[in-house]
Amino acid sequence: MALIQHVSDAYGFPPTSEALEYPNGLLAAGGDLSPERLLAAYRRGIFPWFEAPQPVLWWSPDPRSVLLPANLHVSRSLRKTLRRDEFDLSVDSHFAEVMRQCAASREGQDGTWIDQSMIDAYTQLHTMGYAHSIEVHRDGTLVGGLYGVALGGAFFGESMFSRTADASKVALVALVKLLSGAGFKLIDCQVESEHLNSLGASNLSRLDFESLLAQTVNETLADLRWQLPARCGALI
Repeated sequence: MALIQHVSDAYGFPPTSEALEYPNGLLAAGGDLSPERLLAAYRRGIFPWFEAPQPVLWWSPDPRSVLLPANLHVSRSLRKTLRRDEFDLSVDSHFAEVMRQCAASREGQDGTWIDQSMIDAYTQLHTMGYAHSIEVHRDGTLVGGLYGVALGGAFFGESMFSRTADASKVALVALVKLLSGAGFKLIDCQVESEHLNSLGASNLSRLDFESLLAQTVNETLADLRWQLPARCGALI
């Protein structure tokens, strides 16, 4: 592997144009998962992804998978699921548990990199009001959800899980409804997957992604309320 740079103690990162082509987007190594460093990274479209005992690895892939809220695709079968109204919804009620479930899940991105250090770091961001979770319940049991980081008009999706059919898709529909109502412009999905493409995600070049991010990440959204209807049937 080509040499990669080490991050500085001042929460700085190299230019994303210096990210490796292989592995795609690997930009830098080192540093920590402090709130200051994580927020500085997300503002530039950089995210951590590593497995212990590796140092923290920082990524900026090209292309970048993005879901624009208006492009959400709700299939006929998913609409039927929503109309059956069999799931309850909540926001930010079980953040750490959603992360733990994502760590054990194989849906979407591989969640095995979500270790206790990641859970602790993002729970701290959650306490500060930056990280959020969408939770899907059936009969009082958490069966699906997702979590990510919100900055300005951008939401950086980190991972999702599902313990029953369509539960994570319901969580994404709920997220898009919440974000659309608040004026969010962008949901970062990081790396392309068939699962996310089926829901409306598409690829942008790194330059186009960073241009869009620069227009959204510092916005102030006056109508932002992290609230959802109690039942999934209200999403359609």
